[in-house]
Amino acid sequence: MRDFLILAIALAVGAQIQVARLQAAPAADPVVQVDFSNPGLSPPQWTLVLHADGSGHFRSQANKTPNAGMKVIETPSVDRDVALSKDFAGRIFDAAEHHNWFNVPCESHLKVAFEGWKTLTYTGPTGQGSCTFNYSRDKVIQTLGESMQAVAETILEGARFEVLLQHDRLGLDQEMEYFTQAVEDGRAQEVYAIRDILERLAQDDAVLERVRKQARDLLAHAAT
Repeated sequence: MRDFLILAIALAVGAQIQVARLQAAPAADPVVQVDFSNPGLSPPQWTLVLHADGSGHFRSQANKTPNAGMKVIETPSVDRDVALSKDFAGRIFDAAEHHNWFNVPCESHLKVAFEGWKTLTYTGPTGQGSCTFNYSRDKVIQTLGESMQAVAETILEGARFEVLLQHDRLGLDQEMEYFTQAVEDGRAQEVYAIRDILERLAQDDAVLERVRKQARDLLAHAAT
């Protein structure tokens, strides 16, 4: 727990430095940034930068050493632009506005299971702020953190699909089954963020028909 607290402090300090820099020259375009860290997961850290129109950028670093408890295919590093729905982005920015641009105490300080440190940072012409939490008593903040993790899961799953398509097409069957279930139970959200790889899978005759069908179903789900 001591290491986790040190990591949380480091994330909070980093976010404060970022806010201080932007205070000198506030961004004309409002931005929400989410920094996530959990050394027990793969990848252990990721960052999502989101604009109000749903455009953004996602960055993560792959584990430096294999983890025996993880899947056979490790999640690769990701550094790419992403596009989320405007409805999803709208909920995030509404939450920022109604929580004083995240200038609020997010962390509950309750003795709960460690879920990963989340730092929410808002910068824009109307204000700036940030807060860091593992678990928040504020239902909106807690749900926002969970939703961001679900979006990250979708983006990371898309990266795993790309690796499997190149190196292990048969492995796509199990991975697609896992992802489909994750979408159904809410652990993965914003499927449209990985539409490119899903379209490739749906049209690739070299992969199993079951995988192609599931990819088509996911694309249809993303379009609704």
